[in-house]
Amino acid sequence: MTHIKAISRILWCALLLGLTLAGAAARGQEVMVVANTGVSASQISSTELRDIFTGVRSRFGDGTRAVPVILKGGPAHEVFLSHHLGENPDEFRTGWRKAVFTGQGAMPKEFNSERALLEYVAATPGAIGYVSRVTADIPVKVLTVWKGAR
Repeated sequence: MTHIKAISRILWCALLLGLTLAGAAARGQEVMVVANTGVSASQISSTELRDIFTGVRSRFGDGTRAVPVILKGGPAHEVFLSHHLGENPDEFRTGWRKAVFTGQGAMPKEFNSERALLEYVAATPGAIGYVSRVTADIPVKVLTVWKGAR
């Protein structure tokens, strides 16, 4: 009986360790901001990025239309919201619900996969999104995000 208890404890410890490491990996994950290749900018300020994804502005600094797109969830989505917008998924969704309800905006198009998001960004003028990695077969531009205002 004590043998079973020991194995049970080991399994619980392994499960807790796995969950801890998965959470740490998600927090440590980097995301890349990607845009349609027709977007003239090669970099974007953190303020401009936040304003585009929260609906404060609908155009890039050069005046061209910005079309923000997001992932429905997952580590890349959470990291992007946390690092670049300073929000969690619930705060982000609540902000957009208020904008939609008051007629001040429409929720960004959501995608179930990074590949679908990349394909949309590649095909849509002004589209901007984020992924954990890009693939060579889908032509998008990776934007450098710099701290500051524009």
